Amino acid sequence: MTSSSIPAPQIRTALIAHRAFGVLPASILETLGTTLKARAFKAKEPIALGEDFKTHAHWLLEGNVNLLDAEGHLLLSLQAGEVFGLDQGDALHVVAAQAQSAAQVVRIPLSQVQELCEITPALAYFLPAFPAALDASTTGGGSGSGADPALNLMTAPVRSLVKRAPITLPPHTTVREAAQVMSEKRVSSVLIEKDQRLFGLVTDRDLRNRVVAAGLDTGRTIMDIATLAPLTIDVQNPAFDALLLMARHNIHHVPVLDGERIVGMITATDLTEQHSTSAVYLAGDVYKQSTVEGLQSVATKIKQLQKSLAAAQASAYSTGHIITAITDAITCRLLQLGEAQFGPPPVDYVWVAAGSQARSEQTAKSDQDNCMVIDDRYDQARHGTYFKTLAKFVCDGLDACGYVHCPGDMMAMTDTWRQPKRQWAEYFARWTSQPDPKSLMLTCVFFDLRAIYGSTDLLDSLRSDVLRRTKGNSLFLAHMVGNALKHQPPLGMFKGISTIRSGEHKGKIDLKHTGVVPIVDLARVYALAGAHDAVNTQDRLQSAATGGEVSEQSAHDLRDALEFLAHTRIQHQARQITAGLPPNNFMNPNDISNFERSQLKDAFTVVHDLQNVLGQRYRM
Repeated sequence: MTSSSIPAPQIRTALIAHRAFGVLPASILETLGTTLKARAFKAKEPIALGEDFKTHAHWLLEGNVNLLDAEGHLLLSLQAGEVFGLDQGDALHVVAAQAQSAAQVVRIPLSQVQELCEITPALAYFLPAFPAALDASTTGGGSGSGADPALNLMTAPVRSLVKRAPITLPPHTTVREAAQVMSEKRVSSVLIEKDQRLFGLVTDRDLRNRVVAAGLDTGRTIMDIATLAPLTIDVQNPAFDALLLMARHNIHHVPVLDGERIVGMITATDLTEQHSTSAVYLAGDVYKQSTVEGLQSVATKIKQLQKSLAAAQASAYSTGHIITAITDAITCRLLQLGEAQFGPPPVDYVWVAAGSQARSEQTAKSDQDNCMVIDDRYDQARHGTYFKTLAKFVCDGLDACGYVHCPGDMMAMTDTWRQPKRQWAEYFARWTSQPDPKSLMLTCVFFDLRAIYGSTDLLDSLRSDVLRRTKGNSLFLAHMVGNALKHQPPLGMFKGISTIRSGEHKGKIDLKHTGVVPIVDLARVYALAGAHDAVNTQDRLQSAATGGEVSEQSAHDLRDALEFLAHTRIQHQARQITAGLPPNNFMNPNDISNFERSQLKDAFTVVHDLQNVLGQRYRM
């Protein structure tokens, strides 16, 4: 480390332009500009270690910084403008920061961050990842909604993340001119606009990879390097939707629209919530891996991510979506690696998740359920070997990453579940017309489907056909209800909690199969009865209430019961992870408080009562 050559006026200018510090009053910015000092670090030089992360915020002015774990493995890379420290790295278990290249860093003590938040409470909005800063900027000290970073994203609209007018350029702008604008405006991306319509997006990564690295003439237009028709998000959507969009598609820039009008741009660094941004960066790390072994290493961080989400009291709904987003990323990367190794697919296909992954309800303890729908041009003799090899590569890769092979072989590597679209249509037609026990079980598994990678339209028409067949099909629905009632909540004769009586898990309850699953089953029946295409259980209950398959009050009760049971399950697994134990679904009721046990009994009672209502409605 050496003294910095960055003058005070340049630091002051950077403060004013910064998305977080820029909200401070001009007088404070003036003072900070003269008192804050940047420190210069050489490549590979350590910047922060251990307690440094708790006692200081580190503002990266220039260069790049790598965050490392205890073994010195790269967790993620940061770019100029980003802030780290004050325990932001807990979700990924960061223990060291190292300069990737020559870097200039400003260190701000915790006490000063607290003072700034007291002077300008709005600053805390940009720093929700810093618990100490939030404590200093709020009154009451309670653990209200601010303690749940993921819930903040659930309730805050995308509009709240847009901090400046969009930087737009016409299609005929040259690459050189665009780079100059990005430098002058200190932005990492610009939008291409014509006639008030969005045409494309250019990021600093595009300039680096598609221009500099490729030796492209900078006199060419930006349309030659742009991402055309980029993924966008509506200004009214929850900010959490932006997080999932970034994590699932490995993108860090999302244009924000109000109808067709361009409102602005949000980036991964705008999603400042500690645990949520870690999901974006963790997904990004997934796509950097070129081997199964690399993916396996990244996957080990999922347990720590769930533990951190549990510590932040994140909702079960948001935790499930975040954890599942990482599974989606690992699945997509395995398919990309497989196609790179075995060649491009001879015909179109779509990789489809089933079960909890499809419902976006995964936890750190999940196996794999998946299948493959192939275009009807598929010919077994010519194409069979390719798709079998690819499917086995992906399923074995998921197993290596901790998503164990499905005990019932409901995976794409099994020949039965790797079929052309026409065969899948026959499967669903037979299952819904002949509801024998096996057909009902398969319907339960394969009605919860979500396209992960490939030609998604192959799945869309199949789902529509299934819903057309099930709506109003009283006989089929009666059999589905009978099948669903096999999973009963653990209540005794007098509606007390009944634990497992013998075996390995004696004295415990199964939070998955007698807690969460009965609600999943009820919501599935409602969706089949009303032809609702929602897949997530909470979303299905909301759709069912709107469609009249269940009352608003009952749907509300079930959603609350599901949230409580799933949250209890996540907290139980987090305690096991902290204790160094493999997470499971079996909890001793004595591990929770009397109040929580009372809530647990109430949740089970809600499920039991609504099972009885459904059983009466669809009698065999």
